[in-house]
Amino acid sequence: MSPQYFIGVDNGTQSTKTIIIDGETGKVVGRATERYGLIEGLPPGHKEQDPAVWISALNRTIKGALEASGIDPKDVRGIGVSGQQHGFVPLDEEGRVIRPAKLWNDTSTVRECKYLIRKLGGKRAVIDLIGNSIPPGFTASKILWLKRNEPENYAKLRTVLLPHDYLNFYLTGRIIMEYGDASGTALMDVRTRRWCREVVEAIDPALWEKLPPIQSSDKPVGTVRKEIADRFGFREDLLVSSGGGDNMMSAIGTGNTREGIVTASLGTSGTIFAYSETPIIDPEGEIAAFCDSTNAWLPLLCTMNVTVATEFIRNLFNLSHEDLTEAVESTPVGSEGLILLPYFEGERTPNVPDGTGVYLGLNSRTFNMAHMARAAMEGATMGMNYGLNRMRELGINPEEIRLTGGGARNRAWRQIAADIFNVEVVCLEIDEGAAYGAALQAMWTYLNHIGEKTTIQEVTDRFVKVDEGTRVKPKPSNVRIYRELQRLQDRLSRRLRGIFRMHREYLNRYVA
Repeated sequence: MSPQYFIGVDNGTQSTKTIIIDGETGKVVGRATERYGLIEGLPPGHKEQDPAVWISALNRTIKGALEASGIDPKDVRGIGVSGQQHGFVPLDEEGRVIRPAKLWNDTSTVRECKYLIRKLGGKRAVIDLIGNSIPPGFTASKILWLKRNEPENYAKLRTVLLPHDYLNFYLTGRIIMEYGDASGTALMDVRTRRWCREVVEAIDPALWEKLPPIQSSDKPVGTVRKEIADRFGFREDLLVSSGGGDNMMSAIGTGNTREGIVTASLGTSGTIFAYSETPIIDPEGEIAAFCDSTNAWLPLLCTMNVTVATEFIRNLFNLSHEDLTEAVESTPVGSEGLILLPYFEGERTPNVPDGTGVYLGLNSRTFNMAHMARAAMEGATMGMNYGLNRMRELGINPEEIRLTGGGARNRAWRQIAADIFNVEVVCLEIDEGAAYGAALQAMWTYLNHIGEKTTIQEVTDRFVKVDEGTRVKPKPSNVRIYRELQRLQDRLSRRLRGIFRMHREYLNRYVA
């Protein structure tokens, strides 16, 4: 039998990564990455990218990964695409992108969120309708923003897509969504997995016809277009799986397909998510009640500032990654009371879109690089732990937290995470995150498509392995310190929210 390979593509905010895995061993045999940035010069809160950048990166990284692997492209059996969640890709009737995509970390739609929540009867009523609230990061408010602020572009709108759906459309020519990524639009009832007419019509009754059909996550989107097959030398029956949002794909890539396993991603943003057989609805709307991309559910918290905080410090003091680690390890646990509220890009959990970064506790002892570095790492982690504590209140009890993302490679951060989360943490042998999950989903889809009935758990149990050398246990003395510090940070966040709003008004009035 000829070898079988599967491609996983991860379309992120800062780069696109493509990997190729061996269908027999699960090993990565080829990889390529292309970096890019946001559109510059936009007003504060606006975060946008041109989807043409993603297409270019997709083509270059698939080509690069194939060349690095040395495999015959005809042996590739499936492609899975992971994409940054929530981004709004507006297409016209010819399938062309109308304007740059507003991204997950765009916080310019606060007014639209407030309008929709008020029109639908308040936050509790919205949660009753769809299982989630409508924070600025989600897609719904971005659509209303386009209608209000760029009516000439809104008039051209014929199709609403998310980033990974747009790449699927490019690969296959088919317009479709799947449960996981669609659940992050705030347009879908996560319990029934159907578009919610009340929310859609609160934006525009005509929007109903512009939403793609939603399908289950185990079904393929289709096969690659002939142009794609010819470009890379693929078979014309090469399957493209449903794909999903980056968090949904990271869940698969970290083996988070059973209850009790929790994943924490320490990337630009921070996410913590868990597998659930049933919807987990937070009546306060702080924990996102997402579907996953395996036909189950994925309760999730998202913070917008994790390695953002440590990278600011690293760049400010011109530190290498090892310099940063040594600075953190040289500083006492708890940074001698120095606390960073790391809301540099606003914040999503808790929902503080007007937030900014704030240090509390600067004095002659703590006003130095090492203390600020450790406080940044601790503050970002406590920001995530705020949401993890809420998940615990909703009945999610992690037995093990699997770390992924750039921050997970830092030994000091692993100990801080174990101590703040108060649970063992461990990294993965193959830490390709969302790209690996996308490739495994493509394999799962292909096997079922050809009649080899396989569960996603069987796939992840076989291929996803933890790296025991990275396992860290919490230290009880540190846990006690962080429990007290967490209370201080949570209270500081609540007390400053009114000040943040006043500060935003000042910026709007006096700062261009």
